[in-house]
Amino acid sequence: MELVVFVLASLMAVVGAVGVVVRRNPVHAAMSLVLTLFGIAVIFVQQGAHFLAAVQVIVYAGAIVVLFLFVIMLLGVDQAEDLSIEPLTVQRPLAAVIGVAMVGLLTGAVLTSDNAVMKSGAGLSSPTLDSPDANVKEIAGSIFGDHVFAFEITSILLLVAVVGTVILARRLPKEEVAK
Repeated sequence: MELVVFVLASLMAVVGAVGVVVRRNPVHAAMSLVLTLFGIAVIFVQQGAHFLAAVQVIVYAGAIVVLFLFVIMLLGVDQAEDLSIEPLTVQRPLAAVIGVAMVGLLTGAVLTSDNAVMKSGAGLSSPTLDSPDANVKEIAGSIFGDHVFAFEITSILLLVAVVGTVILARRLPKEEVAK
């Protein structure tokens, strides 16, 4: 039964991720993202990480997707854009090169790893009766201790993205457009 749940949840996540990429309508792409996030939450529940599953649903599927939908609506999805005109002609070849490089780096990392974490037993501990919040403490120690710099850089990146979206969504007055 566990295998069936894992396969179905993984299928949900993969189908949703493909939907995010291939959907033309941004609202439909955001809904596909919700499907992906729910699939991952099911996998978290299956692994016994109930806190992570709740965070996945509440924070990501709830708040972040609502933020995405707000930004999509702010930009206006009713406007048709001509996709044949590319303002940056080097954009597609550069994206292809970066994509191939990322796949190569990931493949190299997987092939050269010696599964040290799996062999040493390091990582998150399973909750016990004495300490039912051991996983939460481990995650908090990791985020706010070892990885606090990356956590703060991510928050700054998200803030810059929201400010940039608001600036891009501003409508210029008609007299400025005519100039």
